[in-house]
Amino acid sequence: MESLKAVFWKPDPAVQMRKCNSLIRSNTRKLDRDIAQLKLLDSKTKQYIIQASKRGQKNPSQAKQAASETRTFAREMIRIRKQSSRLATSKAQLQSVQMQVNEAFSVRKIEGSLKASTGIMKDVNSLVRLPELTGTMRELSQELVKAGIIEEMVGDSLPDDQLLEGEDDEAEAEVDKVLGEILQGKLGKMDGSKVETLVEENNEPEADLEEQEATLAQMRGRLEALKS
Repeated sequence: MESLKAVFWKPDPAVQMRKCNSLIRSNTRKLDRDIAQLKLLDSKTKQYIIQASKRGQKNPSQAKQAASETRTFAREMIRIRKQSSRLATSKAQLQSVQMQVNEAFSVRKIEGSLKASTGIMKDVNSLVRLPELTGTMRELSQELVKAGIIEEMVGDSLPDDQLLEGEDDEAEAEVDKVLGEILQGKLGKMDGSKVETLVEENNEPEADLEEQEATLAQMRGRLEALKS
């Protein structure tokens, strides 16, 4: 019966509005889950940095390796925070789209017609290019086109190098900033001159490098999963 109605009558605006809002809520929940996962990764990475730095302080023979690990984990934290910031911005855009869509349907109810909104189209085009939202945002854009709120558009997902562009340019300065924030100068930067003057207090076994590499690989895997 619904298919026959679609052939002979225009779509019900109330039904279209409910479907659009449902898709927007679905996307918002997806972003909330991803942001929560990134928050957990941020917390775990912070602990890895503190643990590596403490190990270097306790055992000078491991200081060089520990310093390298803290910087590696700091770089991963930078990636996590940049992605979290990007998703938070996307969530704000999505909420803006929802308000504009509801306003457009309200205007349609009063005036009996809709005009395509370039503002909504711009936000939707930006969101549909995000790997995290590509599928459901394409579905939302199709519904908005059917409703006459936006015009048909074509968008591709952003490649990873654009998602985190500029990462290498400020890498070292950002790494120093992150380490300063987390270690607060108390668990020093284990540079070569300091390592030579330290007195070896403990003779703890060498850190399990394979375990550290596995941890990093797991973190990177989670980051990639959030983008797919």
